[in-house]
Amino acid sequence: MQTIEPALHDSPGYPEGFSPGEFAASAAAAGEGAGPSASRGMFGLVGVVLSAVVVFAAAFAYRDLRLDTVSAMLPRTALFWVVYLVFYMQAPLLEWVIFRRLWDIPFLSGVAALVRKQVSNELVLGYLGEAQFYAWARARGTMAAAPFGAVKDVAILSALTGNGVTLVMLVFAWPLIASGQLGLPTREVFLSLGVVLLTSCAILLFRKKLFSLDRRELWFITGLHVIRTVLFILFSALLWHLVLHQVSLGLWLVLATLRMLVSRLPFLPNKDIVFAGIAVFLLGHDLEIAALMTLMAAITLGSHVVAGVVSGLAGLVETRRRA
Repeated sequence: MQTIEPALHDSPGYPEGFSPGEFAASAAAAGEGAGPSASRGMFGLVGVVLSAVVVFAAAFAYRDLRLDTVSAMLPRTALFWVVYLVFYMQAPLLEWVIFRRLWDIPFLSGVAALVRKQVSNELVLGYLGEAQFYAWARARGTMAAAPFGAVKDVAILSALTGNGVTLVMLVFAWPLIASGQLGLPTREVFLSLGVVLLTSCAILLFRKKLFSLDRRELWFITGLHVIRTVLFILFSALLWHLVLHQVSLGLWLVLATLRMLVSRLPFLPNKDIVFAGIAVFLLGHDLEIAALMTLMAAITLGSHVVAGVVSGLAGLVETRRRA
């Protein structure tokens, strides 16, 4: 059975064929030459289209669900599902805190828009979610006069924070990686490290041209991205522990950290196979680990399907009411 793993990181790039400046220019040009009402109407129409894309993508992804093969493994405890709900929603909620500070966005419609953003990036195309959220913000001109700069800064800082966390994890894990026991190819690890360092240095070098927000806001956003990364690791480990409680939470934390490290190394081939090998090496329980990863992949995909349909329809209803 083919499993589908959730995306664990944010890519440091922009949509293919676009540089940051070109992306900004195209977005700004879209709003030029039209009055506020016409501009909001245009971006409202874009939001409708992208919301519909999310709904159809979620419905299409339903075909990949194999609930019959994981139904016996589904946890029956309420604690697991409460923890999983917090795990799934922590990214949209923390981003809501960011944009609440920047734009004073409402809670329900704001969180729904950020959930659509997350599902778009996971099920459709990376950074389509940012484009959708930008259209949502532009359609509410009284909320954000120039939302592109904030959306861009948040995306760049997410990538930069992820790169920084990757480098820190790589330093601590290097003795284990260098020993060869994990089976990680040293050449690919060094190439990936070079890309991470080069990307991070480029962002820092051109930070005055790339970033639009002031320094205080940038540090606030960076801090929340660090919290988001730490929470992702903690909740991943806790969820695995609730399913396979015979493995200590401490070992799950180590494995969750290594999983994020593996996921962020761009030139590492067969990441799922590499991670499975690391898990078996550290924990044993090869059959249980394989079943657990299949279970979590199915639950995550199912969550994207449900969240995509619900948030997409909510976006369509909201746009219709504002029309």
